[in-house]
Amino acid sequence: MISIIDPEEDYLTIALAEEQMAVRAAARKKELDQAHSNLKALSRILDTARSSATRPPTIPSAEKHAEHLNHLDATRLNLAKAINDAESALSSKQAELSRLKEEARALEGSDPAAEHDLDGTVLRLQIYRGLGFEPVLNKRGELEKMLVEGMSGDIHVISSDDRKSEQENVELLWKLASS
Repeated sequence: MISIIDPEEDYLTIALAEEQMAVRAAARKKELDQAHSNLKALSRILDTARSSATRPPTIPSAEKHAEHLNHLDATRLNLAKAINDAESALSSKQAELSRLKEEARALEGSDPAAEHDLDGTVLRLQIYRGLGFEPVLNKRGELEKMLVEGMSGDIHVISSDDRKSEQENVELLWKLASS
């Protein structure tokens, strides 16, 4: 059995196995360190990707964005309706303005006094009578005398006198009318 068991050969086998185990342990440690550095690099890349993938606080969420778009659409529709209403009102006012301008031109071209057989003298006499003056004419149609009703109700008779100026006659008439 001694010939089968050789301590030196066993020692060399054990030393060789320990040496191979040490080489393998160093290779494993090197692989482990390499994997650990790769893991750290990938973790940094993952963190960067996560931060770039997250929505910044200044950008609204998808729901808020959709809500804002709906609000803008509703505002756009309301503005379009208001513009349409304003344009139709403008068209209506422009048509009314054209019609009124046409009426004004027609009225400027017409003479209502000529359309009616109105006597201006009769109208003036009515106004004078309303003020309290009533002229009395002779047979030739000339002013003979003037009846003046004062505010007190008294009636004064003023004859047409060529000796007084027209200004004096007017002052006398108004003095008597206001008495």
